[in-house]
Amino acid sequence: MKLTIGIVDDHQLFSKSLALLLESLGVYEVILDAKNGADLQEKLRNKNLLPQIMLVDVNMPVMDGVATAIWMTENFPACKLVALTTVDTDKSIIKMIKAGCYAYLLKDIHPVELGRALQEVWTKGYYNADQSNINFRRLLEAEKDALKITGNEQIFLKFACSDLTYKQIADKMGLSERTIDGFRESLFQKLKVQSRVGMALEAIRKELVKL
Repeated sequence: MKLTIGIVDDHQLFSKSLALLLESLGVYEVILDAKNGADLQEKLRNKNLLPQIMLVDVNMPVMDGVATAIWMTENFPACKLVALTTVDTDKSIIKMIKAGCYAYLLKDIHPVELGRALQEVWTKGYYNADQSNINFRRLLEAEKDALKITGNEQIFLKFACSDLTYKQIADKMGLSERTIDGFRESLFQKLKVQSRVGMALEAIRKELVKL
């Protein structure tokens, strides 16, 4: 049985092309597309079609990706949300994750990687590209150590899952930026990630941080 997909994106050419691409893979069926969150609300009310996975753009008129994701999470929690966008700022990524997205993908993603991401979101409940891109030697070294988070690292981790910059986190914790960099690198190793996004995803998945 094919996975059903919905697409929320105000760029109709991209949306239609993406639908064709997904259906060409043979395991997906695009059953809904909307121009923004408000358009999605209307179509879900009228068509009563709920896709298993919804791809959501971040920057859209009328009702943007964050508002759309929050509404979907509150009203249709069974639908797994995936951000698919050109925006790659930490602030945007964290907001979409907090709004309920299971993965954050950029539109220049390779079709094979997109397919793998969607499958992992469906089967595992999340997709973290860092788990695929991490340096193998670093992964082996990290496996030797149990996951032990210090008190300061726990505080830092909670702030890192917000939209604060690293400098702002340093100010709030009353520490130097160099010390904050040390926390970040330590947690990258412990959580086996290589970016702030990966760190936030793993922290939420492992329930180290509650949003």
